[in-house]
Amino acid sequence: MNDSMSIPHLIMSASTVVQLVMLLLTVGSILSWIVIFQRSFVLRRARRAHQAFEERFWSGVDLNELYRETPAEQETQGAEHLFRSGFREFNRLLPKTRSPQAILEGVQRSMRVAWSREEERLNMHLVFLATVASASPYIGLFGTVWGIMGSFQSLSMAQQATLSTVAPWIAEALIATAMGLFAAIPAVIFYNRLSSTSGRLLGKYEDFAEEFHSILHRNLQGRAETGNA
Repeated sequence: MNDSMSIPHLIMSASTVVQLVMLLLTVGSILSWIVIFQRSFVLRRARRAHQAFEERFWSGVDLNELYRETPAEQETQGAEHLFRSGFREFNRLLPKTRSPQAILEGVQRSMRVAWSREEERLNMHLVFLATVASASPYIGLFGTVWGIMGSFQSLSMAQQATLSTVAPWIAEALIATAMGLFAAIPAVIFYNRLSSTSGRLLGKYEDFAEEFHSILHRNLQGRAETGNA
């Protein structure tokens, strides 16, 4: 391959606008890969933490003991966060009100807030991936259009139209297109994958909240029956 048509030479000799497009796409691609690895690690750790907590929760351990064993609320995550928030509200309201419905509603509100925080934590930076996935092809296309415009301008100024006159412009335009796709395709794939994983985890958290709510409901019913007896 002629050195003048090598990809590094074409990038270095490209017009300023196309170079800026390439730089923007390169930065977007690098940042998207950072987000991909970081979010993959966070979701994998969250999945393992949920599995470990559920095994502990359903092992028959006393809820008060489990509550004492859980770390501070700022350090908890996932279903453990929902459990700590809900059970803390349960213990706070239990001595203050005789209405089981009011207690359960307070627990449900507390767990809903905790679930919303978990949703925000799990979906953090995924919007950036979606932005890279949707915008990169158009940014690359802008570089392509600019390169083709340059090729036509060089043709208009050349006395004799030859392939060597327009080849560098067309090549840099195609490189911009390729870089746009290079940035967009992984972002699309991993955005869908990470969003799906996050959605499944949030669904498990919601199922746990419903089951825990039912356990507390039965607990209050048992207390009421014991009091009536």
